[in-house]
Amino acid sequence: MKFHDQDMLAVVCHAPQDYRLQRVKRPAAGPDEVVIKIASCGICAGDCKCYAGAARFWGDQEKNKLSYVKPPVIPGHEFWGHVVEVGEGAAEHHGVKVGDRVIAEQIVPCGKCRYCKTGYRWMCEVHDVYGFQRDVAEGGMADFMRLSKRAVVHKIPDSIGFEDAAITEPLSCAIHAVNRGDIQLDDVVVIAGAGTLGLLMIQVAHLKTPKKLIVIDMVDQRLELAKTFGADVVINPGKQDAEAIIRSLTGGYGCDVYIETTGAPIGVTQGLNMIRKLGRFVEFSVFGKDTTVDWSIIGEEKELDLRGAHLSADCYPVAIDLLARGLVTSKGIVTHTFALSEWEQAIKVAASMDSIKVLLKPDA
Repeated sequence: MKFHDQDMLAVVCHAPQDYRLQRVKRPAAGPDEVVIKIASCGICAGDCKCYAGAARFWGDQEKNKLSYVKPPVIPGHEFWGHVVEVGEGAAEHHGVKVGDRVIAEQIVPCGKCRYCKTGYRWMCEVHDVYGFQRDVAEGGMADFMRLSKRAVVHKIPDSIGFEDAAITEPLSCAIHAVNRGDIQLDDVVVIAGAGTLGLLMIQVAHLKTPKKLIVIDMVDQRLELAKTFGADVVINPGKQDAEAIIRSLTGGYGCDVYIETTGAPIGVTQGLNMIRKLGRFVEFSVFGKDTTVDWSIIGEEKELDLRGAHLSADCYPVAIDLLARGLVTSKGIVTHTFALSEWEQAIKVAASMDSIKVLLKPDA
């Protein structure tokens, strides 16, 4: 990797709960590469769970699972910024120039595995995601960032505001998850979890005009926001019997589509109980620990269509278009913005119930 003589400020992940603010070498653009000045980088639930040491990221000796994270690495995959340097051939390769507002998909596909070759690059077998793999995918919690030759880069129109641009990555993931639900006009849809992803899924699912859109969350303020985004019914399971309410609204059968984005095991078991036979269950969350369920519910009892939703598929262009047309908004979702040097407080707030989406910005 090429570097400038100058250095820059970056958060560097060394191990679980060992992240440090450091001066590191600023990347330079090699052939077909682009360097961007970071405008903002969001902190997602996965970042918080990685920081806390979840086995999903750091491996599990008992299960002979190796660490996915390759430290030391600069974290952050919800980034966007302005092009400040293009390497030889990069303008043609990526279709960008200095000054453009751009974003790169969170995964850097290898282009060689069976998934990349058959059009499923988000499932790339190598699976280099920005912010986790050091060699080709240093992340966006820094002043500057290098986008490699293999990066999938998209322009962000000037008409899209700062905070809307900042939610492009999670919105792309939300669109993919909703698409996996294959929502029909006569469906009763339940979205469990009204964090950043859930609130974006609500807006996207509302555009599909299902018969009824129901949202479940433990935080009343988030449920109120869900109503403004198109939820027909909101349920706080800490105060109400969610399953009883949904059965009362569906003739006793249960919902047609259940999208799980709580990140908590109860979100899974709750959904398996309240979805109807032959329903479509979409699992999106990143979990911090294992979930145990009676799998006979999936097969013997209900014959469910169980679908995973991973990353963003080919949804970045759709996300950018929806934001440009004002059909999806970040209003009320981006709750906190911190300077890069305040990263420790930012992660703490992001991991709490006092925030929805937390952004990091380079220090002025």
